[in-house]
Amino acid sequence: MTVKMAWGLATCAMLASCAGGGERPATAGTAATMDWRKVATAADRARLRNWRVAWIEATAKARAAGAAAAIDAQGALFDPDHALDGAMPPAGKYQCRIFKLGGRGTGTRDFTAYPFFACRVEAEGDVSSFYKTDGSQRPVGLAFPDGSGRAIFLGTMMLGDETNALEYGRDADRDMAGIVQRVGAQRWRVMLPYPRFESTLDVIEMLPAR
Repeated sequence: MTVKMAWGLATCAMLASCAGGGERPATAGTAATMDWRKVATAADRARLRNWRVAWIEATAKARAAGAAAAIDAQGALFDPDHALDGAMPPAGKYQCRIFKLGGRGTGTRDFTAYPFFACRVEAEGDVSSFYKTDGSQRPVGLAFPDGSGRAIFLGTMMLGDETNALEYGRDADRDMAGIVQRVGAQRWRVMLPYPRFESTLDVIEMLPAR
């Protein structure tokens, strides 16, 4: 089964498992009508509420560790108050990379910039699906509109040779929650406060694939 097919099934399972026992299983069509607050776990709602605390803590640690120039070089990507209309990236292929800030745990660094990888956005009604297409760690999830300046990403992490994404909310260590914003003409970010491992803040940069 391809990652895309697995994600389509995982989308239905994720939304169905969080919608409540009295509702029929969600499909791509019904997903568009759902409020992310009804989907997100309590832990993820708390992470999203405290995104600025995570941002300040993480960037302060990264700058103190000598990454100030690397952060400043990215301009609007690391300006927490810079967000343009059009938070939902259009469907298509993207090149993405992850920045990890504010190390947590023994031996973790306070600033790490990873190489670009291939990712994709698909239209799913009023929401969009996002997934990394290869690699040993592959986030998959949905972006829900939340006003003109941001969207909310909820998803899970696929690992290794897995072909099916775990249902969102089943394993807190796999759950992902972030804020999607457009920060340039064709530049988006997904900021993930308090990821489960390694860092205090992850920032995914998204650019259209060349």
